[in-house]
Amino acid sequence: MAEFLQVFITAGDREEARRLARALVERRLAGCVQIVSPIESIYWWEDEIESAEECLCLIKTSRARYEALEAAIRELHSYDTPEILAMPVAEGNRDYLQWLRGEIGN
Repeated sequence: MAEFLQVFITAGDREEARRLARALVERRLAGCVQIVSPIESIYWWEDEIESAEECLCLIKTSRARYEALEAAIRELHSYDTPEILAMPVAEGNRDYLQWLRGEIGN
């Protein structure tokens, strides 16, 4: 099982994305959060097709910190049902992964 994860979330605007990113890094739940903006999302919501401009956050964390990370996102996020998708990191720069391990306390 992969030790590290890259977690994807969206936020309603850049201010919310920055607020979420800062809180996750301050709590040592993420070593780094990259904000990509703007993106356009088209999706079903309450039986309607919706379209929204959002920010994509790419969160670097560990599998061991995932549950606490998800709980923090749910606590802090403005959406009723925030997108939270985690992908395992199969390979990576060993120096970067060592740095990440140190930043999130694993």
